[in-house]
Amino acid sequence: MSIRIITLLTDFGTEDYFVGAMKGVILTRSPTSVLVDITHAIPPQDVRAAAFTLSAAYSHFPAGSIHLAVVDPGVGSDRRPVLVEAATHLFVGPDNGLFSLVLEQVPDARIRHLINTAYFLPNPSATFHGRDIFAPVSAALAQGVAPEDLGPMIQDPIRFESIQCESMADGTVTGRIIHIDHFGNCITNLPWDRLALSADRPYSLRVKEFQIQKLAQSYREGASDPGKPFLIRGSAGFLEISVQSNSAARQLKIRVGEPVRLIWG
Repeated sequence: MSIRIITLLTDFGTEDYFVGAMKGVILTRSPTSVLVDITHAIPPQDVRAAAFTLSAAYSHFPAGSIHLAVVDPGVGSDRRPVLVEAATHLFVGPDNGLFSLVLEQVPDARIRHLINTAYFLPNPSATFHGRDIFAPVSAALAQGVAPEDLGPMIQDPIRFESIQCESMADGTVTGRIIHIDHFGNCITNLPWDRLALSADRPYSLRVKEFQIQKLAQSYREGASDPGKPFLIRGSAGFLEISVQSNSAARQLKIRVGEPVRLIWG
């Protein structure tokens, strides 16, 4: 029997039976699957946070992995259940923007509307598609069912706006905060590999009324000026705003969506 990795990402928390029930369905139908929890601590119904977390994690799993993601405020409505085939990874979940960043990273991804009820649990609940639709479909994929057997291709998946930053005529780069992590680090959409920041060319990042000019190579280096915000290359590949041993988001009163501007000189 084949062994497939199935990751799980939800906003279900760990206090209730939801995650356990999903895992039970998967293991009943695909006993050899390896289940890996990415997180179940996405803020309730925060699809954008889920989209970022999924996009930052999935590529570190082996080719052929199946990613089951359920943050689903529209469960039971007419929103579509979908399967995304993106390069060597498969994604199963609701069509509500959750896969926006994956689709941006893999422009030729194929999206299918899951309509073959033979692979669902009987009489799916209107409130728990994670257990009744997405878990058994993930198990079917792990057992070798072909994506084309699960439903037809669609061309109009729900997408959030692009997270691409914008380069202006004067050389400045404009963007926004796209995620705030557990530690309060504020992750911008400014990709590190496009910025070429160096001490030889003065710059500052402007957010709200603050101008941040210090770039640290590590959090330890950032501690040299306690309480002062600094910039750092984040592990997801974007420029981040941090405060040593404190929440930058709380200290600077920054929220997701806050505009930022990188200015040279």
